[in-house]
Amino acid sequence: MQTELPRLYVYTVSELTRQIKAVIEGTFPPVWVEGEISDYVHHGALGHRYFTLKDGESRIRCVMWRWLADRLRFVPRDGLWVLAYGELTVYERGGRHQLMVSHLHPTGVGELWRSLEQLKQRLAEEGLFLEERKRPLPPFPERIGVVTSPDGAVIWDIAKVVARRAPWVEVVLCPVKVQGEGAAEEIASGIERINAHGEADLLIVGRGGGSAEDLWAFNEEVVVRAVARSRIPVISAVGHEVDVTLTDLAADRRAPTPSAAAEMAVPDRAELANWVCSLRGRLGDAIEGFIRDVEGQVAALRDAHPLRQVPDRMLQYSQEVDELRRRLGNALGYTMEGKSKELTALRGRLKALSPGAAMARGFSVVRKLPEGRLVKDVGELKPGDRVEVYFARGRVVCEVLYISKK
Repeated sequence: MQTELPRLYVYTVSELTRQIKAVIEGTFPPVWVEGEISDYVHHGALGHRYFTLKDGESRIRCVMWRWLADRLRFVPRDGLWVLAYGELTVYERGGRHQLMVSHLHPTGVGELWRSLEQLKQRLAEEGLFLEERKRPLPPFPERIGVVTSPDGAVIWDIAKVVARRAPWVEVVLCPVKVQGEGAAEEIASGIERINAHGEADLLIVGRGGGSAEDLWAFNEEVVVRAVARSRIPVISAVGHEVDVTLTDLAADRRAPTPSAAAEMAVPDRAELANWVCSLRGRLGDAIEGFIRDVEGQVAALRDAHPLRQVPDRMLQYSQEVDELRRRLGNALGYTMEGKSKELTALRGRLKALSPGAAMARGFSVVRKLPEGRLVKDVGELKPGDRVEVYFARGRVVCEVLYISKK
């Protein structure tokens, strides 16, 4: 005999889900949950983050809205152990409970570095860090590409050193993010763009110092592979001397600082001048030695027995030696004079194109205080703002009183 079940009220699926949502959200206060991230997704269009936290037995879906996730000081990834704080809620359309995360902190630093070591070992096995694949830097580059942030001090340090040591060298900036979400992809894309441009002789990739999390983009596989694929020799200048990233291992040369990278990249003009003087002396010595050898051969021929009866022939040889000495001396003088004039003209042209020369002609660089951001348009300022103005010699701090866009 079949038992008749009571039918007091029949819920729709939506009503039941809403009831469950009300119970869960009304019962549980915000909680801390520890687990391993998996199925991590960064929604490209909206910027929200979706992932699963799991341990050995269970898992729970999580969501972190963009305005909260953009504050993170690290890049979440699968396999990373974290401590998440948030509210339990129910996603009604999917009928599942989830944690709406407001704070996220890495707890598995050991796990993070273990993943880094695994990546390092895998790339090393592929030969990306071998010394024999590293290329020499060009001795006299004409154009240097720099992949870094446009707002930091790195590009200014590099440009200043290059202008002092080799003012004829052009510095081309490819601006990218150097930390945070999407930084690794931007850095890799910047390296590829400089290579595609095809006119740079040397590439510097780097940023200033920071924490391990700040520098983490330079440990990402996409950046390391972009450096290894580069047709242009690469100098890595990431952080300070104690900081070593996978990008440093894959680059052709590693510099302890961006300023040191610039010194590696270009020769010093004073050293070049000394080198040219040394070459001039060696060339003169070589010519003198050649003339002495010819004179010796002539003297030997003159003293030979079969030629003793033809002194007039010896006089002709002597005259030819004098003529050769005169012609070689003239050729050396004309060549050195011409090259000296070309070098002087080239220095003058390149000096006129340098950033320092532009500032000496009355141009200046303006940075907004207190953040020190470079001002590129008057629309970025408003009355009352404080700015720092750099001249060719010195700087001043000013307050904006009036703005005109004409």
